[in-house]
Amino acid sequence: MEEDLILKTEDLHVFYGGIHALKGINIKVPVGKIVALVGANGAGKSTTLRTISGLVRARQGSIEFLNRDITREASHHIVEMGLAMAPEGRRIFPNLTVWENLLLGSYTRLDREEIKKDLDWVFQIFPRLKERVRQKGGTLSGGEQQMLAVARALMSRPHLLMMDEPSLGLAPLLVKEIFNIVQEINRNGTTILLIEQNAKAALQVADYAYVLETGSVVLEGMGKELLENEKVRKAYLGEE
Repeated sequence: MEEDLILKTEDLHVFYGGIHALKGINIKVPVGKIVALVGANGAGKSTTLRTISGLVRARQGSIEFLNRDITREASHHIVEMGLAMAPEGRRIFPNLTVWENLLLGSYTRLDREEIKKDLDWVFQIFPRLKERVRQKGGTLSGGEQQMLAVARALMSRPHLLMMDEPSLGLAPLLVKEIFNIVQEINRNGTTILLIEQNAKAALQVADYAYVLETGSVVLEGMGKELLENEKVRKAYLGEE
C-alpha cells in the first residue's frame, strides 16, 4: 500500500471525556482507490471520520491530507482543501429544495461554468434527484435523501470523499444501487474513504479495508481478501 497517498493517519488517539474512543489508529488511503473502515456499532468508525474532517480533535497522533498536516486545521479549511464528507443520517437541509441543497455543496467554489457541469454530472449519476429538483429535501424518501447527501458532498469537487454509513436504513435494492454509485464516483476519479456496518457490501467494492474493534485496527487487507477471512465472515458477515 505504499502508493501515492492522499490521506494518512498515524497513532491517532481520541478521547470523549474519560472514554478512549480511538486507540492509535493508523490508516492509509491511496490516490484513486476505495478504502473501507468496517466494524460494529461503537468501533470508532464515525469518530475516525469526524477527527479527519476536523470536527473532533485528536489528543495524540497526526493526520496528513495531500502531504499537508491537517491535525489542527479548522473543518471549513479542510473542506476548502478538497476533503468532503457525506455524513451518517443524511443531514440534508429539509426546508431547502434539492437544487438549493446541491448549490450549498458548492459554496466554497467560484467557477460558475464548472459548477454547472458538475450539476449535470450529479444529475447523470442520480437521475432521481433531477426529477425532484424543485422538491423540498424533507419530502424525499430515505434513499433519495442519502443520494442528495452524497451529491451535495460531490458538488464541492473533492479530491477525497468520505462517506459515513451510506447504506444505513436502506432497503436491500437501494443498498445495491448506492454501492454501484460509489463505484461510479470512484471511476470518475474521486478517491473514497467509506465507513460501513454492512461489511459485505463495503468489502465487495473496497480496494483495501481496515476492521475496527473498540477504537483499534484489528485487521487490514485487500477488500476481497477480508471477505474470505474466517474471523471477518463469522463476526461481520454472519457466517459460520
